[in-house]
Amino acid sequence: LNPGTGEPDVAYTPDERQGDSATTATGTGVLIAARLPGLLATQLELERHRWFLWVPVLVGAGIGLYFTLPVEPGLAAALAALAAALVLAGLVRRSTLWAVAASVVLVLAVGFALAKARTEWVAAPVLQRTISNADIRGFIELVEPTAGKGQRLTIKVHSIASLAEEATPRRVRIRAMNAKAGLAPGDAIQIVARLSPPAEPVLPGGYDFGRRAWYLGIGGVGFALKPPQADPDAGPPSVGLRFSAAIERVRLAIGAAITAALPGQTGAIATALVTGERGGISPETDKAFRDSGLYHILSISGLHMTVMAGTLFFAVRAVLAAVPGLALRLAIKKWAALAAAVGALGYLLISGGAFATLRSYVMISIIFLAIIAERPALAMRNVALAALAVLVVWPESLLDPGFQMSFAAVTALISAFEAIRDREHRLGRLDGERGPLRTAAAFVMGIVLSTLIAGIAVAPLAAYHFHTSQQYSVLGNVLALPVCDLLVMPALLAALVAMPFGLEAYPLALAGAGIDAMTWVANWVGRLPGAVAAIPAIPLSAVLLMTAGGLWLMLWSCRWRLLGLVGVAAGLMLAPMLERPILLVGRDGALVAARVDGGRLSAPSGQQRLFELGRWLEADGDNRSPTDAAAGRGFRCDGVGCTAILSGHRLAVVRHRAAVGEDCTRASMMVLAGVRPLACAKPALVIDEASLRTGGVHAVYLTSGGLRVETVARSRGSRPWTRAGQVDARRPGPLVGRGFLDDLRPRLDGPAQTEDEAELEANMAPSGVAER
Repeated sequence: LNPGTGEPDVAYTPDERQGDSATTATGTGVLIAARLPGLLATQLELERHRWFLWVPVLVGAGIGLYFTLPVEPGLAAALAALAAALVLAGLVRRSTLWAVAASVVLVLAVGFALAKARTEWVAAPVLQRTISNADIRGFIELVEPTAGKGQRLTIKVHSIASLAEEATPRRVRIRAMNAKAGLAPGDAIQIVARLSPPAEPVLPGGYDFGRRAWYLGIGGVGFALKPPQADPDAGPPSVGLRFSAAIERVRLAIGAAITAALPGQTGAIATALVTGERGGISPETDKAFRDSGLYHILSISGLHMTVMAGTLFFAVRAVLAAVPGLALRLAIKKWAALAAAVGALGYLLISGGAFATLRSYVMISIIFLAIIAERPALAMRNVALAALAVLVVWPESLLDPGFQMSFAAVTALISAFEAIRDREHRLGRLDGERGPLRTAAAFVMGIVLSTLIAGIAVAPLAAYHFHTSQQYSVLGNVLALPVCDLLVMPALLAALVAMPFGLEAYPLALAGAGIDAMTWVANWVGRLPGAVAAIPAIPLSAVLLMTAGGLWLMLWSCRWRLLGLVGVAAGLMLAPMLERPILLVGRDGALVAARVDGGRLSAPSGQQRLFELGRWLEADGDNRSPTDAAAGRGFRCDGVGCTAILSGHRLAVVRHRAAVGEDCTRASMMVLAGVRPLACAKPALVIDEASLRTGGVHAVYLTSGGLRVETVARSRGSRPWTRAGQVDARRPGPLVGRGFLDDLRPRLDGPAQTEDEAELEANMAPSGVAER
């Protein structure tokens, strides 16, 4: 070991340094290769104190391996792989390198088995077809307001009149435009709705709401045809549902009290900060916070949990310290930590319980437990414990953007500040008092540095999931975060404490002033020229390389961590390499977009599928509106169809049988609403009704060998949440009996996304308005 760095050095004898240069180079290479296992083992021993940090990473890798399979593995195969890994770990030689390798295989197998077991646990029927008039009876689990008219109801189904019991979904999600006033979780209702299976991705490899719905137990989505009615014949709800409903009623009551004191968007934002319910936030406000890089303020995570629990901790400690009899007899710091831990749990329950909130709750609970036990709280270990806890209980959370971005940001922040702390400690700069100006400067610089570090950490994930980059997020956070930390969140905590006494109006007025200031900042920053940059879709391999490189850089402590920069650089080089389709065809062929407008996607005029087209434009890095892209540029249309030239290939979009004969003789690509005629042999590619019904959305690529087609069905594979994996509509059985935890599942998943209703409204509702 090098005495200066504590890291392995390669030693050479005088004989090894002799000879001609070629022989020396060859001999050195062979020597290094021979010594590489020993060097690696030595380096791993130096990092032994960091091994645990890789456990959730490897569990996540095993879970990710499960979700990438094209065919669903059997439970027996997953358990057999786990058993084999256990045997291997028991038989392997106890040297560092072999022990680590066997442990890696074992933890990967654990993650794989956890994901498979979770899939079996939540198994429930999924609708196979659209039901125009479904008579649904069940209990309300969630009531979610929307920015527009109506509410969204999650219903635990008792029966659906047109379906047999073994084919009835466990839950459905209904958009009720004329919801009955007073609906509350736990109420038994009867509702008539149009139900469809959960939406498929709008692009091969895109966001899969069907998979997410599977793990929520949601087997159908739709919208109500009539206002819901109470069901007097229903029995009492289960114990778990009653408990879940009680929490939901508290959340609704808190939201109602907030909006009564703070109407409009101010109240909607305050409700989001306390209860996690963002449905009342208008699209304009939502866009302003996104474009300014302040959307993390609206999504409850570590920022909110830390301010809430930290404020409670210091407030309780100050009150106890003000009573000499208590301060002299009790360990008031421990009592304050206990009170803050209980308060954090209460905030978790009323805040929607999203994965980012769970992560921050686990971390802050460990810190408070460490205070109570008088033990040091290791920050990076807290992150690892939180990630492991969430992945073990909800393996599917690995695919959730909130989970990914939350852990990426907090891991990067802790790693960076650990490095800064160590450097300051070596230089002796941690001692000494700070004056007011230095303290204020440190606070501002902390916000700037935190924003930069977190922004860099989540940038690949944001580009992959959302295809945007906020250019002025540092400016927005410097202006808005002090208001949020020092005014808004403490005032909201005071409002929660005062709410049982009916005194919440005073602290809410203070919080409202701060929220208005943050909203002004969001609108101003979001409207600056170039505030948002559109980013084309990047390949998954690039994200994985950047993530792996970033983890290697952040989780190790010695200088070999810098090798992680190689992975990050490789991912950055791969990022712009994703192939772009020259033609996209929607689920039923009604929407077609082709790369005919100067390399940009263009659709024939008169398109109604604006939601789907908007997602295609986002993936293409195109910031045009769907309406602009559907102006028909590059297409020639008449009453029976449209034609266009794509890189020398003639495309024909046939809307009437009268155009089939001519297009079959002239076109090289055809999109046909009906069935392909047997005599239509000239086109190299025909996408007809049958291929769309089985494959879903089609993406066509131009390659050196001709045309290549990718479909949503092929990218999803044969899994339980896909049509190919749902051949049998029988009700799958759980591993053990469900009950209390199953009823809690929708609460713990946090605020639901609106992709399903957006697609249903865009495709079936009379207005055709899509809401994201």
